[in-house]
Amino acid sequence: MTGSSTIHPRIVLATCCLSLLLVMMDVTVVNVVLPSIRADMHGGFSTLQWVVDAYTLMVASLMLLVGSLADRFGRRRMFLMGIGLFCSGSALCAMARSVDILIMARAVQGIGGSMLNPVALSILTNVYVEPRSRAQAIGIWGATSGVALALGPVVGGILVHWVGWQAVFWVNVPIGLIAILLTLRFIPESRGGRARGIDAPGQLLAIVALVMITSGLIEAHNYGWTSPTISGFLGFGLLAVMGFVMVEQRAATPLIDLRFFRAWPFSGAIVTAVLAFAIFSAFLFLNTLYLQDVRGLPALQAGLCTLPFACGSMVCAPLSGRLTGRYGARLPLLMSAAGFGLSALLLTGLAAHTPLWWLLLSYGLCGCGFGLCNAPITNSAVSGMPRSQAGVAAAIASSSRQVGALLGIALGGALSAGSVRAGGVQWSEFPQATHVVWWCMAVAAAGIAGLGLVSTGVRARRSARQVAALLDS
Repeated sequence: MTGSSTIHPRIVLATCCLSLLLVMMDVTVVNVVLPSIRADMHGGFSTLQWVVDAYTLMVASLMLLVGSLADRFGRRRMFLMGIGLFCSGSALCAMARSVDILIMARAVQGIGGSMLNPVALSILTNVYVEPRSRAQAIGIWGATSGVALALGPVVGGILVHWVGWQAVFWVNVPIGLIAILLTLRFIPESRGGRARGIDAPGQLLAIVALVMITSGLIEAHNYGWTSPTISGFLGFGLLAVMGFVMVEQRAATPLIDLRFFRAWPFSGAIVTAVLAFAIFSAFLFLNTLYLQDVRGLPALQAGLCTLPFACGSMVCAPLSGRLTGRYGARLPLLMSAAGFGLSALLLTGLAAHTPLWWLLLSYGLCGCGFGLCNAPITNSAVSGMPRSQAGVAAAIASSSRQVGALLGIALGGALSAGSVRAGGVQWSEFPQATHVVWWCMAVAAAGIAGLGLVSTGVRARRSARQVAALLDS
């Protein structure tokens, strides 16, 4: 370890939490400003999806690679680079005068964001060496993520109301500069004891698969599901997925060790993360559009309407951690599925004049479901894994969350495309068009419940022990 001779763990923790606040709040804060961006830049429905997904695509694609690069070249160096890219991308977003530039700037933001989450966690584990203090620090760090995600729409509404949609991006710059100064002053440089090799073919195939599948889903309502363009996108995406599996089976240092998936708790956690974050991202995306473009609420009021979601998430996240520690992952996963499922079912009859209290009840239930799911996902992902592999397993679970968020926006838009016409979105038809999305969310919630039962049983724990022995051998 190199750097300053005196390490201040609390300042290091605060700096890591500050960077996490930037990245995670950006995931949700942009949803509230989408109608303002559309009105200002005259973008179509797919443009709104790309504004969100360009960022998430980069984070989902690069998160695993960045962890290996940080171990090899230095965590503080990668952390500083990530903050710099994120702030540069934010400034470019604020100055963008066309949707194409805005989407490209969002991708730059995403590249920077992919460097912050996994590297910040590595920095914390390097600074907090005592197990109990490390667990407390990671708990605070994780709670910051939940708070940032939940409060993003509220903060976005306030900024749009008083300043304009560009403020959502400008505000990142001074916060990022503070994080850079704190990093230079207080965070020591560190590297992994043995750097993992770079799986370039696997990384390339993962990016191609995510880009192709996401493009196919988002652009389907522009070209038509049967068009050669969409068939090509989805076909190349599926071929890239198959190629990725083949490459990872043969790679000396694979991006993802496929043997992990033989453990039922791990596989269940990965699929649960994809489903839960797909529900979460599509829920916020569609509801913020509904509140502003169908009900005509200004951005501030639309953001305030999501407060039940924020409150439910913040109350249930620490509860989930305690339940997981005491009873295991099954109970919080079942409770999470109940929250997600009930919130979706309440919206299956969504109309332009659905009572506001009904909407707020649905938002609160979804927030509870979201707050309850994160702790058992991480717990199940690392359950039974050797200590040397636990970090990799948790990183894969984090990446799967981002993949879920990416697909949630793409699928949510594709399934509600009945309201999209040549002249744009027919907002009077939008509530009816979203009904299929809410039913799909209810089915996904049932899937989370089923995975919670299957992945936490006796046979599941036995499979985890067998995989742990295989990985240790």
